[in-house]
Amino acid sequence: MAKKFFAEFFGTFALVFAGTGAIVIDEVSGGAVTHVGIALTFGLIVLAMVYTLGDISGAHINPAVTISFFVARRFPGSNVLPYIISQCAGAIGASAVLRVLFPQNAMLGATIPAGSSLQSFVLEFILSALLMFVILGVSTGAREKGITAGIVVGSVIALEAMFAGPICGASMNPARSLGPALVSLHLQSLWIYLLAPTVGASIGVIACRCVREPGCCSSAGQYGLQ
Repeated sequence: MAKKFFAEFFGTFALVFAGTGAIVIDEVSGGAVTHVGIALTFGLIVLAMVYTLGDISGAHINPAVTISFFVARRFPGSNVLPYIISQCAGAIGASAVLRVLFPQNAMLGATIPAGSSLQSFVLEFILSALLMFVILGVSTGAREKGITAGIVVGSVIALEAMFAGPICGASMNPARSLGPALVSLHLQSLWIYLLAPTVGASIGVIACRCVREPGCCSSAGQYGLQ
């Protein structure tokens, strides 16, 4: 189990370090990375982590995904909190490293609504529901692994970040938003990015049950241990 928890720590560290690092470097370099580059960075790092860690921990690297796998009866409740703690610790660690590397950057890639709080909440809710719907369709039990899983999940994250990022930040991941918010002390909108992805991803579980064949999210694939 320790290997699984470390895998979630390292995977989330890599996600936040690369993804928010792309945002920070884009800012300090005057736009060299570009918005499209940032979106692709998020997608590609998730793709890499799915293929690297999927057979160890399932490569959740997202508390909303872990909770939703539990809601879908694919993941044991006893592992939910350790997974979430590992993910949040990895995100905070990555943001701390970015603070040391770029002390002049105020935001560290924190997710802040460009419009109203309601607008960003709804966007994060829908984006997270779509993401979890896709994850359930390509995962085995509670594990994001297989020939296509990394490509599909990474592509969806890049796509959603590409079109929604300028408005809501397209976090879809409470840990990804928690790390930069805590280290940069920009906590005013953090509740949006903790609540909306978690609720939205859980709704994605219901959507999966509605449109896929019976047993998609049932206990037949419970815990992904078979």
